Amino acid sequence: MSRRAGGSGGGRRSGRASNRRSRKGRRRGAQGELESRIVTALSESQGPLKSKDLARILSIPNGEYRDFRRLLQGLEQKGTLYRMRGHRYAVADIIDLVSGPVSITRDGHGFVRADDGGTDVYVPTHRLKTALDGDTVTVRIERRPRGRSREGAVMRILERVRETVVGTFHRGRKVNFVRPLDARMQRDVLITSDDDGGADDGQIVVVRIVSFGEGRVGPTGVVEEVLGDLDEPGVDVLAVAHGFGVSLTFPDDLVRAAQSSAEEGLANPGVDRVDRTDLLTFTIDPADAKDHDDALSFQPLGPGRVEVGVHIADVSHFVTIGSPVDTEAQARGTSVYLVDRTVPMLPEALSNDVCSLNRGEPRFALSLFMTLDREGHVHERRYEHTVIRCREALSYEQAQEVLDGFGSIDPAVDDALRGLDDHARALRARRVERGALDLDLPESKVILNTEGDPIDIQRRDRFEAHRLIEDYMILANEVVANDLEARGLNAMYRIHESPAPEKVEMLAEALARIGVKVPTRRRLKPRDFQHILDVVRGRHEEVLVNTLVLRSLRKARYETTNMGHFGLASEGYAHFTSPIRRYPDLVVHRIVSTCLVRGQAEPYQDSEALTSLAERCSACEQSAAEAERASVALKKVEYMERHLGDEFHGRISGVAAFGFFVTLEEVFVEGLVHVSGMMDDYYRFEERQHVLVGERGGQSFRLGDRVLVQVARVDKEARHIDFAVLKRLRAERIESSD
Repeated sequence: MSRRAGGSGGGRRSGRASNRRSRKGRRRGAQGELESRIVTALSESQGPLKSKDLARILSIPNGEYRDFRRLLQGLEQKGTLYRMRGHRYAVADIIDLVSGPVSITRDGHGFVRADDGGTDVYVPTHRLKTALDGDTVTVRIERRPRGRSREGAVMRILERVRETVVGTFHRGRKVNFVRPLDARMQRDVLITSDDDGGADDGQIVVVRIVSFGEGRVGPTGVVEEVLGDLDEPGVDVLAVAHGFGVSLTFPDDLVRAAQSSAEEGLANPGVDRVDRTDLLTFTIDPADAKDHDDALSFQPLGPGRVEVGVHIADVSHFVTIGSPVDTEAQARGTSVYLVDRTVPMLPEALSNDVCSLNRGEPRFALSLFMTLDREGHVHERRYEHTVIRCREALSYEQAQEVLDGFGSIDPAVDDALRGLDDHARALRARRVERGALDLDLPESKVILNTEGDPIDIQRRDRFEAHRLIEDYMILANEVVANDLEARGLNAMYRIHESPAPEKVEMLAEALARIGVKVPTRRRLKPRDFQHILDVVRGRHEEVLVNTLVLRSLRKARYETTNMGHFGLASEGYAHFTSPIRRYPDLVVHRIVSTCLVRGQAEPYQDSEALTSLAERCSACEQSAAEAERASVALKKVEYMERHLGDEFHGRISGVAAFGFFVTLEEVFVEGLVHVSGMMDDYYRFEERQHVLVGERGGQSFRLGDRVLVQVARVDKEARHIDFAVLKRLRAERIESSD
């Protein structure tokens, strides 16, 4: 193995890459110009136009008409254009159309997260057509009620998110049907006798949807798999996995392909692999971690300077673009952490073996070395393909004991940990100074016995050792993002946009009710949000305010244009540190490895394809997060079955027209107080104030109120808990603050 990293590449290579980027840029520019001309022509026309009429207006040559039609179809899929009756096109904005994914509530109504950046669009049940939760739809805005969400109707379903449904099979006199476990899917799926898969009444099945129905005609499907009875061990989590399209196993041929990739990768380390096995490196992970994709090293360099090494498993060395393993990893997008198991993105031969930085084993890494000063400034950095050997595999608890002075690993590791902690605190202080948010929301974990039954719900501990790792992973991700952007490379960034003004206004109104003032006279910066969090730190309203702030923020996503990260107050951020479990990190590794270490041509030269990949990765991430939450919620429901009739203190964490949600203080479980069970009055929902108000008695239940509730009903099949409210507890307010 070489003791030096490979060279930076020749000038001719750089020149060719630059020319290719230039040609791609010209093609993108030409297409963007044509798209602008299309929108302008339709905006200025007397009405919608057919594609041939539009082509004639824009002087599109006959030989390019087919490509022109494809471009129109692409703009329709993106929601920029809308195709009306008679195959005529119009600009969506002009006819008040917006597109986006739809979320269905338990009561069957929909909310579309519109792509125009405005408030969500409310869609009543009878105007959803056949849209299901998660589908991408086009809606027409029909009403703009003052102080409420826009209201609309689904005009077209652009993309279906699911082809299968998990539910309970029922035999009927005339027809069989499956009732979906997901309460957000309101309609039963009809099943003919020939398509029942041999299921017995009451069993949980997986159904492939054949037709989504139309009007009063419901969806129809075919039973593809019988999972078993809901009370059989493991069937509940299986149902969640299938419901979210999580593949629990890998095909045999893919397992063999992964083993071959592992063997070939080990046999060919690469000519630029640098031997760093004499460097003191170690991992810090949860005690039960099975894979280790990041390790740290720490070396003093002299007065005021240290070198921190962030060593990430070199997954891109073993998983090449377009290989069978890569294709499967791309389809999965991410590992999924269900309540009772981890479903890896990569087969175990890679994820738990050659790509895991296991203690005492030589392992290939992509290493980022950074020279830091005492204030956390990065003065130098370099990338290397390395081989490392971790001396220790520490748990967070072990690392924390060293930092607290109550434990010891050995003198060298102890010193390295303390040095890393000192500089991590400097990094954190710099992030806080620039306004990065530090949301502190309690996380719960469900403790299962060997049979998979929930026996306890505990608060997840968070140590300074967690923050230490987080600080260096954030730093590495920022450094990589800045280097990729500085070189103009086609890359995938992790972006987090600033919150929509409407969300900020709603946040301000909600916080005003509990005595916290939000400055609304200007566009808020991250430090404004952090000031809000600081005001309530250590007070009884802290969790509520943290939750409200989180809800006001947009979701982070993957994008090929660097738009910064609002939550971190960062100018650039890219996921680099977890390629074993996140596909975007693998993409970034390939770019760093190929371009920044070897100086070769970009591995992702088709920017449009990379943009589509970023969108798919964002969708996979969202689906995986929902599956994880659903599996945990399932076990929480099961846990609460033994507490029927018991009383708990809780706080109102959400208010809707159909009732309010309460999060219990003792066990971090959320349930619903439905208005149908509030028999003392008729309650009116005031959306902007987040409150239900009794029409006669004036009793109100507001977001943040403490209440005493009783566990009234638990429905494992529907995965929800109903509470009965016993009384509202004494109001608690915090001191007003600017």
